[in-house]
Amino acid sequence: MKVLIIDNTHPLLNEKLTAMGFTCMPFTGSSIEDMMSIINEYTGIIIRSKFAIDKTIIDKATKLKFIGRVGSGMESIDVAYAEKKGIACLNSPEGNRDAVGEHTLGLLLCLLNKIAFADSQIRKGIRQREANRGVEIKGKTVAIVGYGNMGSAFAKCISGFGASVIAYDKYKKNYSDVYVRETSLENIFENADIISLHVPLNKETHYMVDESFIDKVKKNFYLINTSRGQVVRTDALTDALAKGKILGAALDVIEYESISFEKLENAKLPIAYNYLIKSEKVVMTPHVAGWTNESKIKLVEVLAEKIKSLIL
Repeated sequence: MKVLIIDNTHPLLNEKLTAMGFTCMPFTGSSIEDMMSIINEYTGIIIRSKFAIDKTIIDKATKLKFIGRVGSGMESIDVAYAEKKGIACLNSPEGNRDAVGEHTLGLLLCLLNKIAFADSQIRKGIRQREANRGVEIKGKTVAIVGYGNMGSAFAKCISGFGASVIAYDKYKKNYSDVYVRETSLENIFENADIISLHVPLNKETHYMVDESFIDKVKKNFYLINTSRGQVVRTDALTDALAKGKILGAALDVIEYESISFEKLENAKLPIAYNYLIKSEKVVMTPHVAGWTNESKIKLVEVLAEKIKSLIL
């Protein structure tokens, strides 16, 4: 049994797979063509985000039994087609949900209290107190859209701030608990002061937050996105920021990212992106909400256990 390790991962994954009887081989090529020329030799593939695994690759992988994604998002894998071919598709969102929850809270605190902006001013010798007056979370209605691993982790993190925390998830029911109250999307539009996105990227969520979505929100609000960049239409976001409908945005992801998330897709960045990086009402990080020293280990531990359960 051979497993092709396409992206760099923590060496613990190789150790665990080897202990299960697999031979782990690092991918030494540089292109899709290189991978396709050898993929028929492998029982499993381990990926993060280097390549998209589509029908063409899956058809070439005649011995493939599983595709393991070190992380949560599965948009780069044609899961439906793979499963139709009898290939299990595994991911490990349990491994970095705590990291995402904490990072989301950190972004929100940074945004509401103007921490990044004030820090940049002080480093320039500028000291302004009134201009950097903050906004408290207490008493606000925090709305979570998507209540899976990441959304529920954020709910736990923010539970001690005295906010009303509500959540909407199209595919889940009866999940109200001590951290969150289940609600409808309509109720979020009616009451939200802060909206945090924790949905996967698919046909339903692509540009979910567009002009229409923003217009339906009754209050002026803050937006957080630690899910996927293409869930938010950036042109709609910047327009709403300029008009004051969106009071501020905290973004770990942006729609212009490449599939690997390591760089931006456009060589010449659009006007909307340049607006974001210049705006005092925006806080941005480079798709690292789930990246901690701890999650790097937990991600592979979770994935290894899922592979072990699959083959036993």
